[in-house]
Amino acid sequence: MSDSGSLNRSAAFASIGVAALLLALKTWAVWSTGSTAMLGSLADTALDLIASMATLLGVWVAAQPDDDNHRFGHGKAEALAAMFQVVLISISALSLAFRSISQWFLGARPQGAEDGIAVSAIAMLATLGLIAWQRRVIAQTGSIAISTDHLHYKSDLALNLAVIAALELDQYAGIGGADALFGLGIALWLGWGAWQASQDAIEQLMDHEWPDARKDAFLEAVSRHPEIKGLHDLRTRTSGNRDFVQFHLAIDADMTVRQAHVVMDEIEAILQKDFPGLEILIHPDPEGLVNETGAAAVDLLADVQSAHQRSG
Repeated sequence: MSDSGSLNRSAAFASIGVAALLLALKTWAVWSTGSTAMLGSLADTALDLIASMATLLGVWVAAQPDDDNHRFGHGKAEALAAMFQVVLISISALSLAFRSISQWFLGARPQGAEDGIAVSAIAMLATLGLIAWQRRVIAQTGSIAISTDHLHYKSDLALNLAVIAALELDQYAGIGGADALFGLGIALWLGWGAWQASQDAIEQLMDHEWPDARKDAFLEAVSRHPEIKGLHDLRTRTSGNRDFVQFHLAIDADMTVRQAHVVMDEIEAILQKDFPGLEILIHPDPEGLVNETGAAAVDLLADVQSAHQRSG
């Protein structure tokens, strides 16, 4: 397995360990305080544990090599794991919102604020350590599953701060209903986080094209080869931590097949240098022959090559 796969698994194991520790602490804190905000934090942590297990499974499957039935690899397993997390986060948000509204109308108040505050403080320290490690892993692997887990645990920091504030206001400032209001606020925070986390996962599952800036960098790299006369019908996508690209290249119509093959190999070498691990499929065309229509027929190198000529 690749180094990126090992790093992703280490981040997933770390999040499982943190979630298991916090689940035990918060279960005791809910029993001690009766706080709705703390109950919301407990529910979120329980789902964190399940989600982190799903993340571990997702990054493990995604790291598996290509096989006869999955020639493009297993990278989308990460996006599926991320979507599973989104579902769990949404369930947690809805459950907490219902509980908070019920508490508001019933007028129930938490007890034993000291215990809840202490547990929340410990949770914040553990979460900070986990987030730091996840950030390092994401920077090296770009894993969407770890990124979604990272977003979830960042929201946990705000959640634990909200629990502390709710208990302080309700117990020491005498502001009735603060616990229920903060619980509802946490539910809205989780719902927003679920929406944000779903976007990248959906884009990967739907084979969304690369961002324009990355496409521009790609075209700039291709344009450095002197034998290339044009490029059209560019298609890009990302699956897990792997990128795929296919396109048509216009070359001199008088080139032999062997000469064209050498040029294609040189183009691949240029692209692999700028985009390590990129999966590349090139269709060479004789200059002037374009069978595609519409946007697929547009020469994407025209502007880049014109800029080179002006600067030269």
